[in-house]
Amino acid sequence: MRIIAALVALSLSLIAAVQAEERQQDYRQQLPLVLEGAGPWYRVELPMAVHSAAQHADLRDLRIFNAQGQAQAYALLASQRESRDEEQEHGVRWFPLYSDGQQSGVPRLRVQRSTDGTLIELSGDEPATAQRQLRGWLLDASAIDAPLVRLNLSWSGGEEGFQRFSIEASDDLQHWRAWGEGQVARLSFGEERIDQRQVELPAQSARYVRLLWHSPQKAPELDVVTLRSRRQSSSPAPLVWSQPMPAQALGDGSYEWQLPQALPLERLRISLDEPNTLAPVWFEARSREQDPWRALTSGVLYRLPQDGREVRLDELALPGSPVRQLRLKVDARGGGLGQQPPTAAFAVRATQLVFLARGEPPYRLAVGRGDATSAALPISTLIPDYSTERLASLARAEVDVSAAQTVVETAPATAGTDWKRWGLWAVLLLGVALLAAMAASLLRRPEKG
Repeated sequence: MRIIAALVALSLSLIAAVQAEERQQDYRQQLPLVLEGAGPWYRVELPMAVHSAAQHADLRDLRIFNAQGQAQAYALLASQRESRDEEQEHGVRWFPLYSDGQQSGVPRLRVQRSTDGTLIELSGDEPATAQRQLRGWLLDASAIDAPLVRLNLSWSGGEEGFQRFSIEASDDLQHWRAWGEGQVARLSFGEERIDQRQVELPAQSARYVRLLWHSPQKAPELDVVTLRSRRQSSSPAPLVWSQPMPAQALGDGSYEWQLPQALPLERLRISLDEPNTLAPVWFEARSREQDPWRALTSGVLYRLPQDGREVRLDELALPGSPVRQLRLKVDARGGGLGQQPPTAAFAVRATQLVFLARGEPPYRLAVGRGDATSAALPISTLIPDYSTERLASLARAEVDVSAAQTVVETAPATAGTDWKRWGLWAVLLLGVALLAAMAASLLRRPEKG
């Protein structure tokens, strides 16, 4: 049994040795990293050169090594669309709503509006009487074109305490929808005073807002009324662009580009060298040479004068699918793109790399290994107390593209590496075979009576 245990331990150690073998020289492209600030975590914006040198579009063959050749822990973060909320405060006009003192219903209205919907006159149908009571207020929000999220009231007079009122919204002053109830308060005790003036609204749009008081039924006189709106804006995900690449002319107004590898392209930019250019174009693409061409996108590119200035459209959006070869066809009726073949720049979604610096610098980014599997960690694992604010505060590092080195192994070195790998696997398989033979022998051995 001790022999079996030893063989099991040997097999496991050999498996670990084969799997853990991670050598810097196995990666074809190596680029130095220039550190800025104190680590130990560093954030790197990956340039297009890294995407182009990788063997896989998802960067599974990317590694970071220190001066001793030790692989560093890292995480990859693909850029996303950025959304943000923008709030704005608006001063609005308000109009009183009266009802008869004996009537608890909703006041009837006679209104007059301008052509843009703004109120210019509002009055009740009942004649003015001593019993007429101020029941609420109508707010004119027709100039606000964003969802309403907050109401702020300032009033004079009225008793201290809490005031409750219903909130309704309308776009035509005839059909109303409930927005719940609001409550404001004015409390005092000794020299202390509490004013609660804000009421949350349901983040919906409305041209008019009606406030009807329930407790007490008489509304106070308003001094200041403001509404706060919130608009959500978004910006596209950041992109990283390649250098302009010349096209190969195919004739008949067609051009072709060959990329270093299949990349998930998001946009492309075509050079328009001549003024007064107008070119209807369409693009075809494929990710491998043996694949058929497929339609990618189409549009009209132009560089034209307008109102004393030049306007141009030289970019087109792409669906983000992997592309290695592109073919451009130009409609000759537009006059073409000029005498010289155009150049094109291509963009992919930007990716950030975050790594934990361990060991001694310099650190190098290595990429370009066909049989590699991803070694990236989740960002929350790499940085235990991760947050977006923490990410923005990390020290930075830059890829020195100008100092990139291409590793070309000689034939003897490659052969030696292959023999070592095959030797490890041979010993591993031999150990497993011996283990199986000894286990079978023990099972066939007759039991002692």
